[in-house]
Amino acid sequence: MSIEFFKRALLFVAFVLAQALVLGRVHLFHYATPLLYVYFVTMFPRNYPKWGVLSWAFLMGLTIDIFSNTPGLAAASLTAIAAIQPYFYELFVPRDSAETLEPSLINLGPTKYSYYIVTLVTIYCLLFYTLEMFSFSNMMEWLCCVVGSMLITLAFIFTFEIARSKA
Repeated sequence: MSIEFFKRALLFVAFVLAQALVLGRVHLFHYATPLLYVYFVTMFPRNYPKWGVLSWAFLMGLTIDIFSNTPGLAAASLTAIAAIQPYFYELFVPRDSAETLEPSLINLGPTKYSYYIVTLVTIYCLLFYTLEMFSFSNMMEWLCCVVGSMLITLAFIFTFEIARSKA
């Protein structure tokens, strides 16, 4: 097995533990919950097999669902994000770039990376909270959950990316 698999497995465990033990219990203003595990799915390199991205995302979502008692919500939403991530990433990468290029603030630049990550996190939050509430009877609560969680998740992701670029 390659070293990349073990790195990815270690990241998997770190994101699951962070979400299950700390971030899953944070609810700012009763609406905004950081969903940092979405960052795991957005970090797959350009040439990673699509079945691999889908498998990792489904396992991550299923594990998060087990710990947070949300049957199928994270698994369905992360798998949907994983299905579009490789195609969406190709929109922002130059055609002549390396096949192993990972999406990051340094590799894509601030503007392209911002479009990439903001769009994927927004789609994830929309899917997750639409499936969770499964009703639009309280549209204001749904909107507060989507926007609040999206903003706090993006703040965490950009903090990690800036720290990663400084190292």
